[in-house]
Formats: sequence, structure tokens, C-alpha cells
Amino acid sequence: MDANGYGDGRERRRQGTKRILVVDDDQTVSDVICRYLEHDGFQVSHVGDGAAALAAVARQMPHLVVLDLMLPKVGGLQVCRELRARPDGVPIIMLTALGDEADRILGLQLGADDYLTKPFSPRELVLRVRSVLRRAGGEPAPGRPEVLTDGSLAVRTDSRTARLSGRELALTLREFDLLVHLMRHPARVFTRAELLEQVWDWNFGDHSTVTVHVRRLREKIETDPADPRRIVTVWGVGYRYEPTSA
Repeated sequence: MDANGYGDGRERRRQGTKRILVVDDDQTVSDVICRYLEHDGFQVSHVGDGAAALAAVARQMPHLVVLDLMLPKVGGLQVCRELRARPDGVPIIMLTALGDEADRILGLQLGADDYLTKPFSPRELVLRVRSVLRRAGGEPAPGRPEVLTDGSLAVRTDSRTARLSGRELALTLREFDLLVHLMRHPARVFTRAELLEQVWDWNFGDHSTVTVHVRRLREKIETDPADPRRIVTVWGVGYRYEPTSA
């Protein structure tokens, strides 16, 4: 690493190299994570506590944060909350212990984009990082921009923006991807397992991830989230999108 903690000289010369901030107080785990990410071409910096993470983000915004929830000084959930309060919307991948289901769900509710449960494969983490970054900064589709509309709700996939009654919505990248997927397939019922595979690119995982994101998305696009009209629950099956004009 260089004096700023961002990879070696060859990586600094690469055009478009993404900066990853790893926040974990376990030196062994963080060393492995950093080594795998650097080998895959990322510029990586590492800090060991939440206060240092917030200071590092204030100095230079990374393209993605790998965030352990169990941190000294300032906990991972508080870091996630403060990062989500920023207007820049940096993607977050959480690292959680196997038994920390409640914290994991709370982290997703706060807006984390993905998570891995310890112990995990470092290679899987690299693939998750690439997947999240690809969704966060994908190239605009060729040809005419795709615009999805439903009454006062309008979504542009090329600029990854969503507006409700003219007001831009603050969506995380997973919330945006979920909304686009549902709007592209109106009236079709998806199970949570199907949404995990088609939106998250996961062949397995905790179905509560979908539940949490649906709840957060309803809070942003529904007039009454407790009585949703757009994202409807099909009891015992999953969810479907009902256009308001239907």
C-alpha cells in the first residue's frame, strides 16, 4: 500500500480503479480481505474502528465500504446510519457474525446493500463487491433511455433516478434495482427466492433480506405503507407490482 493506504503504484496507474474502504477490527480477517481485493485490481484502504471509518470517508469518499458490524468506539450500525445520511449514497456491504440476525436485519433496514455472514469465502466477497459496484455504476443502456412510469412515479434506468410527484427519491442501489425489476413485470407474482436470485444475483440467502427491502421501498413510494397499493403482498407466495392505473 502507498502512504494513503490505497494499493501499489501499478494499481494507481489503472484507469477507473475503484476505491474500497474495509472497516474491520480483526487484523487477520482484514488482511485477507484487503489482499484479495487488491489482487482483483481494487485500491484498498483499511481502518479498524467506526470513528476512523467516518473520518476516512470524510477525507475521500470510497466507491464502496466493506463494513463489519462489531466495531470499537463507533459501532457498525451507527456507521451505516451516518453513511446513509450522506447525499453521496456510497454502497455498503456488511459483515456479520453467524448469530447476529437481528443486527443484520437492522443493517438492511438502515440501507446496507448486501451482507456476508462470517466465516465467508474471500472470493465470494470479491464477487459481491463487483456485483454491487456494477449495479451502482453501470453503463447506460444503448439506444433510447428506458423510462418506467406509473402515475406520479417515474424511473429512469440510465441515470438510476426515481421521482414521485416530481420529487427525487433517495433509494439505495438495491431498492432501485428491486423497484425496476417489479415495474418491468407488472402483475407478476415473485417469490422471495426468485427476487433474491433475479435482483440480488444470489442462488441462496436469507429471505428476510427481500422482506426488509420491500418494507423500505414501500415507505418511499406508497401513500400508506401499511396499506400498499403498488407493491402488494400475495400471502404465502411473495409480492407483485400493481400499477396504480390498473
